[in-house]
Parts: sequence; C-alpha cells; structure tokens
Amino acid sequence: MHADIHLRLHELRADELRAEAADHVPRERLRTQLGWTLVELGLRLLEQPHRGPDRRTIRTA
Repeated sequence: MHADIHLRLHELRADELRAEAADHVPRERLRTQLGWTLVELGLRLLEQPHRGPDRRTIRTA
C-alpha cells in the first residue's frame, strides 16, 4: 500500500474513533472519577500501618 494512502486511511480511522469516543463518557467526568479514585487509594495507603524494614535482618558489610 502506498504511504500516502496508508496515512489517509489512518487519519480517517482516527477521526472515526475520536467521534465515537466523544459519544461516551465526558472527559471531565472521567477526570473527576479518576481523581477521586486516586484520593481513595491514597487514604487507604495512609490507613495501613507503616512497616519499615526489620532492623534485625539488615546486615552491613
């Protein structure tokens, strides 16, 4: 396939995918959902007790 034709087909398919994606979840809603998920994850990590390395097993040369 000629490079120009291949590029044009790629551009057409990319336009189709962008149009299809625009019909789905709005970007702002997706960003908000992702943000809150990250906040929840951070809070869960803070709730867990910190377990540092066991000093009895650390050996120095």
